[in-house]
Amino acid sequence: MNKIKVLVVEDNEIMLLYIQTCLNNIDFELSAAVTNSADALFQLENNLPDIVLLDINLKDDNDGIDVAQVINDKFKIPFIFLTSLADKETLDRAKKTNPSGYIVKPFKEQDLLVGLEMALYNFAQRNNFSQPKLSLSSINKHLIKPLSEREFEILQCIYDGKTNQQMASSLYLSVNTIKTHINNLYLKLDASSRSSVLARVRSWQQ
Repeated sequence: MNKIKVLVVEDNEIMLLYIQTCLNNIDFELSAAVTNSADALFQLENNLPDIVLLDINLKDDNDGIDVAQVINDKFKIPFIFLTSLADKETLDRAKKTNPSGYIVKPFKEQDLLVGLEMALYNFAQRNNFSQPKLSLSSINKHLIKPLSEREFEILQCIYDGKTNQQMASSLYLSVNTIKTHINNLYLKLDASSRSSVLARVRSWQQ
């Protein structure tokens, strides 16, 4: 579907169902929904999402902060902490993982959308600061079928952390047209998600 893929790590089943409904309504794709750290790490290894919604308090030996540390060390994708009331020590631990955002429970669908948009943008800006600018000619040297100018525009938008809807608005295209271009990007870059697209492109920019 070429939507942004979201892994949800939440041990409250009612909240999990609510988040699934919200993601569907705001045109994001649920890559997986898990309730514990072990399953979260399995999904990260085998079904890498574009962003993670991560409950801090899991009924598990490892909490969401432990998972966040693994994401930072190994996977380097954005994550948002889902929080309710938490003690100062827990919040201090959470801050040290440098999350791309926080969403406080309970929350509304619009809160989730804004949180995801801001997290994707913040993560992109933070990471792109130390990266060279994308170059169409440089990228096309690695491809059998070169990217078009429009496809490169779409790639730049993904690199900048924009959602499909934000791309459509800034480029004056329909969301379906945006998805078609993203699908072409995936095919040409042999990728299955935004995170894999970015990993490939960044490796070429080194």
